[in-house]
Amino acid sequence: MRGVIHHIDLTVKDAKASLRFYESVLGFMGYRLQDETEAGFDFGLETPGAPYTSIGILDARGPNAARKHDRYSIGLHHLAWTAESRADVDAFYRHLLKIGAQVLYPPAEYPEYGPTYYAVFFSDPDGLKLEYVHKP
Repeated sequence: MRGVIHHIDLTVKDAKASLRFYESVLGFMGYRLQDETEAGFDFGLETPGAPYTSIGILDARGPNAARKHDRYSIGLHHLAWTAESRADVDAFYRHLLKIGAQVLYPPAEYPEYGPTYYAVFFSDPDGLKLEYVHKP
C-alpha cells in the first residue's frame, strides 16, 4: 500500500528506562519486541493483510540528548495510532491508568478533528505526546 508508514523511530533519553512503558503500550496494540541493539529496541506489528510496521525506541545522542522534548519545536509533534473502536480507546485508557502513564486528555469526542473523532491523549516518560484514536 503506497504511502503507508513502514517504520518510525522515536528518540528517548534512555531506551532501557522506557522499555517497560513501550512494551506495555505497544503490546496492547499488538506490537511485539523484535530486536534489541546497542542503540535501543524495535517493535513490530504484523497484521495479516496489512503492511508491516515497526517502531524503534532509540537512545538520544549528541549535544542535545538531555534536553526536554518540546513538541512545538522542529521535530515530532505527536504520534497517533488507530484504535478498532471507541470501546478499544476506553480499554486502552484503563490500561494507561493501570500502568501509571501520564494521561493528557481522557477519552472524549474531539469534533474539531472530525465528527466521529474519539481519542485518548497521553505521553511517554520523556513527554512525547501520543494518541490512540478511533475515527470511523
